[in-house]
Amino acid sequence: MTTFSVRKFLAAAVVAACLPLVPHMASAAPAANLPDFTDLVDKVGPAVVNIRTTTHVSNGSSRGGLPPGMDDGDMSEFFRRFFGIPLPQSPQSPRGGDNGGGGGGNGGGSGGSADTPDNTEPEQNSGVGSGFIMSADGYVMTNAHVVDDADTIYVTLTDKREFKAKLIGVDDRTDVAVVKINASNLPTITIGDSNKVRVGEWVVAIGSPFGLENTVTAGIVSAKGRDTGDYLPFIQTDVAVNPGNSGGPLINMQGEVIGINSQIYSRTGGFMGISFAIPIDEAMRVADQLKSSGKVVRGRIAVAIGEVTKDVADSLGLPKAQGALVSSVEPGGPADKAGVQPGDIILKFNGHPVETATDLPRMVGDTKPGTKTSITVWRKGQTHELPITITEMQSDKVAKADQKKPPAPKQRATNALGIAVSDIPADQQKALKIQNGVQIDAVDGPAARVGLQKGDIILRVGDTDVTSAKQFDEVTSHLDSQKMVALLVRRGDNTQFVPIRPRTAQK
Repeated sequence: MTTFSVRKFLAAAVVAACLPLVPHMASAAPAANLPDFTDLVDKVGPAVVNIRTTTHVSNGSSRGGLPPGMDDGDMSEFFRRFFGIPLPQSPQSPRGGDNGGGGGGNGGGSGGSADTPDNTEPEQNSGVGSGFIMSADGYVMTNAHVVDDADTIYVTLTDKREFKAKLIGVDDRTDVAVVKINASNLPTITIGDSNKVRVGEWVVAIGSPFGLENTVTAGIVSAKGRDTGDYLPFIQTDVAVNPGNSGGPLINMQGEVIGINSQIYSRTGGFMGISFAIPIDEAMRVADQLKSSGKVVRGRIAVAIGEVTKDVADSLGLPKAQGALVSSVEPGGPADKAGVQPGDIILKFNGHPVETATDLPRMVGDTKPGTKTSITVWRKGQTHELPITITEMQSDKVAKADQKKPPAPKQRATNALGIAVSDIPADQQKALKIQNGVQIDAVDGPAARVGLQKGDIILRVGDTDVTSAKQFDEVTSHLDSQKMVALLVRRGDNTQFVPIRPRTAQK
């Protein structure tokens, strides 16, 4: 026991003697590699602004049953925080002078407004966000959702000067907005190149989270080209971004803005480690058009598209899952005139590869209306290059066919795919603007498992067009049960490939 105790004591003494060295050794190496953001913030900070918006409320309106000290902006924030994923904006508590006299005339500095009558409807704060100065003459970029539905927009600089801003233009599709204040010789921010952004590089965000102006947070780029279902591919970061950071700049270590902080993923309303920024290259293209004309002009080819899955690619002989699957074509639109058909897979636009379905809308949208170009499609195992003329996008449209209620189907024996089909009358084919196909009357087995339904129209089996129910049964009777086959199926207005594995044909 004694020997053990002595050895234990000596071992503890040795460890204790070594402990003072551990923090020194552990901290010395990494400390030299940690970035210093102080000079960057000094350089960029003055060009970042706070944006708050107000709406007019009638003098007779009440705040209802809201608790004391809570305004409508607070209640709006409550619902954003606890009932879904919010857009990163936050109300700010009312400031003095907001009841009509918080800013000058259009573009004026802070102070009373000579053209504001005493009986003006009072203003109520509706939101707060961030922005940054694009040019010394007062153009400021922010998010569209920051200034949505605002009656008045106030821009506050780091030197505490406040201006009433004029809205130049808003583009909801990219969530970019440009406002203008009446000032000159303002500090500006350097525009970077978002195409040069590298995953893992340090970045900084400056903004007004929860109304706390000029707040700096830092992190790294987590991913590029992140598709969130919006029009643009986002830059994903782990920089702490919260409601109120929206519209503020995402800055690289050279002091250049590479993105606009726009969204967060959150289950609580606060930061959870994932934030998204609009790439500055895309934002500047939009901002330039807003400054020149107040709107954004985009091209369109009038198709509805979907993703190309691996199963579809394998079934059609594509080397890999890429491109955009055409599910419907608007009659009389550019794609229709070019000969694009439902079921085509668009592989290239203007010579540039279409890797995913979300690439195509951006490529087409960035093309000037009236441009003559070409698209490359995959159809029945071959590529076809089709000339096409881009038109201007007026509004989102989806091709719709004038459909008639199908007649009562006739049941037929199921085949290797578990599908009973019937012929489509000529008048119904004309109404649907199709030249071939059969209608599904019943499904079981493989067809039921992949989600096919009664009323769906089968246009093609693999690369073979379906012309009649008899021909369909003949084609499916020769399918290999060891190989997947792609059916081109129309449901409602949409057409898509459905991969299915045949069973041994029933006799």
